[in-house]
Amino acid sequence: MSKLRWGTGVAVLACSGALMACGDGDGTPTDAGSATATPSGPVTPTATTAPDPTTPPASPSRTAGKPSATAGAGGVLSGRREVTIVRVQATESGVALDGGALVEVDDDSGRQLFVPTPAGDGKYLIKAYGRRDGHPANDDPACWQVLNPGDGKPLTVEGTACDPRKPTQLFSIVGKGGGAYAISNDSAFLQFSPSRGLILEELGDAPLRSTFRLVDNGPARTPAGG
Repeated sequence: MSKLRWGTGVAVLACSGALMACGDGDGTPTDAGSATATPSGPVTPTATTAPDPTTPPASPSRTAGKPSATAGAGGVLSGRREVTIVRVQATESGVALDGGALVEVDDDSGRQLFVPTPAGDGKYLIKAYGRRDGHPANDDPACWQVLNPGDGKPLTVEGTACDPRKPTQLFSIVGKGGGAYAISNDSAFLQFSPSRGLILEELGDAPLRSTFRLVDNGPARTPAGG
């Protein structure tokens, strides 16, 4: 975020004959009432212009910084910014829609650019995009959707055509401090399991183990707002 820089004002002290005489060369002020200066020749009066009382004092100079597009949560959650999503507890991996499933990768595979788009009631569609390489398929978003595979298997996230009418595509993204967010659908939170990868699970009394950073990657491309 850019910071505003204030300039340095310079105050000038004027010597007024009515109040104080200017000091001698050694910097010692002379009392105007204790001595009368004798001019050596004719003295021409000098006009003194008094300050206009209606003119406001000059403000300190200020260089306005460019507002950050990511200031606060409104930036990365505005639907107008593309972000990468990184699990806070991860070291060298990021979130990607790869092969249709939401996973963590340590390379550039899959769709790794996301646009959390407000869908009302504090919920978001999370649109996934491919690399900015001019390929039309990469500019056609897929949206996160909860997948319930059944057979006692955990809920996961898949990519599919965006539809804000489907509750399984509406996610909550809640700040947890320090730039970290919890991501959930209904009451199931996105968590990382060492054996199963990224899953959605209800926590109950268990602590939240996984939080995520949304790292700004610039303006969302068209048709991110559609």
